[in-house]
Amino acid sequence: MGTVSVPDDPQRVVGLTNEGTEAVLALGVQPVGAVNSWRGDPWWDHIEDQMGEAIPVGTESAVNLEMIAALEPDLILANRQRQEEVYPQLSAIAPTVMSGELRGDWKVNFKLYAEALGLADEGAAQIAAYDAAVADLRDKLGDAIDEKVSVIRFLPGQIRIYQLDSFSGVLLKDIGFGRPENQNVDAFAIRTGKESIPDMDGDRIFYFTWETGNGEGEAMEEDVLNDPLWQSLSAVQAGRVHPVSDAVWNTAGGIIAARLMLADIARIYNVQ
Repeated sequence: MGTVSVPDDPQRVVGLTNEGTEAVLALGVQPVGAVNSWRGDPWWDHIEDQMGEAIPVGTESAVNLEMIAALEPDLILANRQRQEEVYPQLSAIAPTVMSGELRGDWKVNFKLYAEALGLADEGAAQIAAYDAAVADLRDKLGDAIDEKVSVIRFLPGQIRIYQLDSFSGVLLKDIGFGRPENQNVDAFAIRTGKESIPDMDGDRIFYFTWETGNGEGEAMEEDVLNDPLWQSLSAVQAGRVHPVSDAVWNTAGGIIAARLMLADIARIYNVQ
């Protein structure tokens, strides 16, 4: 969005994306305000005990400018994809640093947030620790990383087959897993329906479900899992299908979720 001068040691930080909140927490900063977690009340379960007295300031798509101003922040961490339209109002409240996109590689935004907080060295150390954890898991998995793993999401009225440029896709590629041909594409996801169930197969399937609160996401999940086509998939027949957290594997999108996803994979493959 241009050039901005930020304080050397910001004390009152407001984060306006879910992944930005995880970055701030991982860097040891307690935000005074943050957007609600998408399905949290107001925070994801996996960060709730770290949020302290942070005030929820709306959602990523609808931030409450009055509440943000009332917190008197000295730094706002935002995202162009979500908040470009209100950048003038945000920058009038406090210096505002905007990341560009929200997609797969969380490290890009994490480095920017760390620099904005004056914690570039700590940010580099956090990424190095993550990379070391990935390498350790890769070694422990051994030949298991030769599996082509499929990632599926159930939503109200829709199914997504996730590809490489997604949160889970980037992490699985970091580890070294292969993907089925239709998922081994530098894109986000295929949006489809039950007719594409045969295209969801892999050596192993991970799936998660987005629920809006009316039961339609879970209904789609149940409908697919009980479909004869799903039951005929090789991964299903082999007992290699795993439900995982939508928040951790997709929606939260930050460094804390990435660490939890690594732990999920270690548990599923029974490696310590």
